[in-house]
Amino acid sequence: MRISAKRAALWLRKFPRRRVLVVGDLMLDRYIYGAVSRISPEAPVPVVRVTREASMPGGASNVAVNIRALGGKAAVAGMLGKDAAGVELRWLLTHAEVDVECAMLFAGASTIIKERIIAERQQVVRVDFERQVPWTDRQTEKFLAMLAVELARVDGVIIEDYDKGVITQPVVDLVLQIAGKRGIPVGLDPKEGHQLDIQGITVATPNRKEAFGIAGLLDPGAKENPLADKALLKVGQILMEKWAAQNLVITLGAQGMFLMSRGKAPRHVPTRAREVFDVSGAGDTVIATCVTALAAGADFLAAAELANIAAGVVVGKLGTASCTPQELLAHMKQPAT
Repeated sequence: MRISAKRAALWLRKFPRRRVLVVGDLMLDRYIYGAVSRISPEAPVPVVRVTREASMPGGASNVAVNIRALGGKAAVAGMLGKDAAGVELRWLLTHAEVDVECAMLFAGASTIIKERIIAERQQVVRVDFERQVPWTDRQTEKFLAMLAVELARVDGVIIEDYDKGVITQPVVDLVLQIAGKRGIPVGLDPKEGHQLDIQGITVATPNRKEAFGIAGLLDPGAKENPLADKALLKVGQILMEKWAAQNLVITLGAQGMFLMSRGKAPRHVPTRAREVFDVSGAGDTVIATCVTALAAGADFLAAAELANIAAGVVVGKLGTASCTPQELLAHMKQPAT
């Protein structure tokens, strides 16, 4: 099935009336762009002559920015350090019209920064700045109280787990409890190796590597037809049961998406990407689009197809990026290559 542009536009028009909360690890993405013309005499590494620099919301922050770009209302719940990077990230989110009331300022912690050096459209190196500090009981209680207030007024919620300290069992339990009572969709972007008891989510969106890792199975390699990939099918069944999930999206890069839903046969959605410059943040776009569409009342297949198209737009851009409704609809009208 391919969603029509008319039907896609119908769902997109409903996005501005939906508010989605992203709970997770807030990060600042920094990009240093330049050109390489020689190798360093000090070591066998390229010398990058810097031409410009840019900062963007990353991690869970990028998911929220994706929701806003699509026209939805977005809020974040997480932690920011009381430092220059935290101030910058808060400003960037506010400028993008993302609600930061639940972005708790954490004394003693540093805001996570992921800095990428890019030369001639090629990422040379990534440098991570992060220092995890355990939360005190008082800080945990304050965050849960703030989170409960926000959960009472949203139409959907995304658990964005990078295993940096925000997504804990009490946070997961609170999200699932309130969302379950209110009947709102919950999306999970999981982190391989972070063991949490998560039961009753609406949709999870791991990539193939994450899916196999979380299922505890070795990946024998992708088959040409994902629907004939017995290993992939087994992994999907394990994850559906593990999370008591209603739906599952396993992103497959150039192969598109593998979809599973309770009581239905697995489905494959081919990629809608036409050019691939950078896959950074494509997973963020998938879960942002999918959950916002579900919150707007779309059925799962329509939500997944919209997410697939939005991801096709984003991978054609350089750096952490997002997709607008206009770009999504324009992408659908372009002939397949």
